[in-house]
Amino acid sequence: MTTRTPLRPLARILDARRKGENPDAIERENIRIRHEQMRDRARVRAEGRLLVLGVLFFIAFGTIGVRMGVLAGSEPSEPRAQATGASIIASRADITDRHGRILATNMETHSLYAHPQQMIEPLRAAKELKAIFPDLDEERMVKDFTDDKRKFLWVKKKISPEQMQAVHDIGEPGLLFGPREMRLYPNGALASHILGGASFGREGVHSAEVIGTAGIEKYFDAKLRDPAREGAPLELSIDLTIQAATERVLDSGMRLMNAKGAASVLMDVHTGEVIAIASLPDFDPNDRPRPPTEGSPSDSPLFNRAVQGVYELGSTFKIFAAAQAMELGLVRPDTVIDTRPPFKVGGHRIGEFDGHNYGEISVEQVIVKSSNRGTGKIALAIGIERQQEFLKSLGFFEPTGLEIVEAAGGKPLLPSRWTDLSSVTISYGHGLSSSPLHLAAAYSTIANGGHLVSPTLLKQHGPKIGPRVLSEQVSASARQMLRKVVSEGTASFGEVPGYHVGGKTGTADKPKEHGGGYYKDKVIATFASMFPAHDPKYVLVVTLDEPVETSGSKPRRTAGWTAVPVAAEMIGRIAPLLGLRPEYDMSDMTNVTLIRN
Repeated sequence: MTTRTPLRPLARILDARRKGENPDAIERENIRIRHEQMRDRARVRAEGRLLVLGVLFFIAFGTIGVRMGVLAGSEPSEPRAQATGASIIASRADITDRHGRILATNMETHSLYAHPQQMIEPLRAAKELKAIFPDLDEERMVKDFTDDKRKFLWVKKKISPEQMQAVHDIGEPGLLFGPREMRLYPNGALASHILGGASFGREGVHSAEVIGTAGIEKYFDAKLRDPAREGAPLELSIDLTIQAATERVLDSGMRLMNAKGAASVLMDVHTGEVIAIASLPDFDPNDRPRPPTEGSPSDSPLFNRAVQGVYELGSTFKIFAAAQAMELGLVRPDTVIDTRPPFKVGGHRIGEFDGHNYGEISVEQVIVKSSNRGTGKIALAIGIERQQEFLKSLGFFEPTGLEIVEAAGGKPLLPSRWTDLSSVTISYGHGLSSSPLHLAAAYSTIANGGHLVSPTLLKQHGPKIGPRVLSEQVSASARQMLRKVVSEGTASFGEVPGYHVGGKTGTADKPKEHGGGYYKDKVIATFASMFPAHDPKYVLVVTLDEPVETSGSKPRRTAGWTAVPVAAEMIGRIAPLLGLRPEYDMSDMTNVTLIRN
């Protein structure tokens, strides 16, 4: 506690008066002393504050200096988008093929919008815009531009730089531009059913959200828009070069065989990677057409025949019955089956193509000659429950799970009652409808030694060994049968020199859309193949919708005349691109002269 000294102390005042001195001098002296003490205390406080402030400034400038030194000594980096904070996420990751080639990317463009209340010459603006954008409705624009209540109006959601300049030249202050990021597919219609397409979601004047509308764009929409991935591309299993060759050959084959549509699947038998998958007719995802509102969905170019289309795939199923029977120990490749008529099941007569009678033949010849009776008798020996269990293990009871949204709609159609007759007809590909992708996955199981594979559109690193469905020995026997189908049987046009193709044809009458029954002159022709047959690396399935080959005296619709030649041409084109070297049997080569130096 501070002791306060009086300015006029009584003892000193009395003493001064006694001595005849002026008492006021004592007061002035005490005031001077007090002021000096106050100044001293104020100076001490000010000096303390200045010291504290100086220390704070030193720390602040020191921190800034250290930070600047750290930044000067570090590598420069691009700014990174934060995971939160933006109301509209405009950035979307690229999609590439297995070699990093761009399938889908983004392009900076602009949108065009109008503020009608700021327009000076709305009638002239509408006329000029109609000349630039012929698809716009001039009368509608005039009505919107002259509406006193309209404050904002979208004119075009995306425009090219040339169109932007043309609109700018109109000189109308009420026409404004906003930056916009749009999805670009630089390869046009190539791989369109895989990519699907994208459109705008939430929109603002200065940005717009790009969202997937179909295909892999929609399946991985959240992943492609995730800022935490820092723009890392989505890498697919597709090979762009092989996809292009596949689509080119398939399109030519579809036209040559007068088919309504076509589909193909090329799959790696060890990883399940889809290297190429095509469906025709197709579309350009840069200008995706609207879904049909009437008619059959399969008539639309948006319909993916390879994944969504479920068909009775005919005799391609016969190898499954033979393989299962061998796995169960019921038959061997040389076991004799009596295929002579008559053969009735459930009151229905089972016949052969063109009324053939193959007599008593081995199981191998049942596959090579494609005998319905022989396959049906094998199926009866297997039994309904075991047949169901085996086909279910091959994936024929559920959608494939391929990473496009359309795959969920490709669920196989099964008989409502699985009778002995169903068992027989399913054994040769009638009564159960599945997609070409289902068939490719099942044939991959035979090709890779008996392990189940799951088809995928994502690039894999190394084989994916699934559960064993068939033994290696049975798989080898089945592959040998499929090889003989090409070398000796119904798929002779499938021989590709140097690549030892194995496969099975399938020709199924096409069911009528209404009223039940089947068309007599419309078929689904399929060839399921693998190559090289002795050590398969890839499975290729080609399916043609309503093909007809007309080079002969009468029209031919079977797969051996339609789907097989298309698949052979395709294998001849893509096998070298896949890095497969042709292997020639010198004993089969004639008119060859060996020259020694």
